Amino acid sequence: MKDSKRSLKEQKIIDAAEKVFSKVGFTNAKMEDIASEAGITKVTLYSYFQSKENMQLAVSFKALSLLIDKYYESINNFKDKTGLESTLAICKLFIDFCEENYLYSESLLSYFELIRSTGSGTNKEKLTDALKESVYFRKMQDIQNLPFKLTVKEIERGQQDGSVKEDIDPMIATLAAWTASIGYIKVMSSTGAKPLFNVDMEVLKNIQFKSAETLLRKKKPA
Repeated sequence: MKDSKRSLKEQKIIDAAEKVFSKVGFTNAKMEDIASEAGITKVTLYSYFQSKENMQLAVSFKALSLLIDKYYESINNFKDKTGLESTLAICKLFIDFCEENYLYSESLLSYFELIRSTGSGTNKEKLTDALKESVYFRKMQDIQNLPFKLTVKEIERGQQDGSVKEDIDPMIATLAAWTASIGYIKVMSSTGAKPLFNVDMEVLKNIQFKSAETLLRKKKPA
């Protein structure tokens, strides 16, 4: 019961942190503002989260967990469809998720930049003390590759059912789609979904989906 109450309080703090991060950004957010939003004292806040960095990782973990749940849901919904259809649905899902949750997309991008710069977290010299002590950093490391693995599995299913090219490497295709999506999301974040050079962002997104389909779809025999 005690653990349950602590878990609920922790979730309340994470929700408060989300609101503050959304309003002022991670850099400008203050621990006292988060404590005030959660309706607790700063001392109580620090008994749950020893650093703002750990709190951001908690938000990142929540974001990635939600995204993975949506991946599983999509895969289940497309289990009777081709692997190509399922893979394209995942690509669309990822972009839609990031567009609907800018804070989550920013948190995830920040995390993966951190992972890249620290040798997947193995370079201890580049890790702050807050990261080394963060349980959420370890939780993120446990699930960080799952979205990629799920996408690869659906591409492989497409190769088996004949909807995806046999000569394409599933992981390379997954990373190609991921990097293209990240580029689009960063542009979306910087423009606020407004046209860029008079180009409607929705048109740009549709071109990206078409490119992914062209990359993956197996051509029918002439």
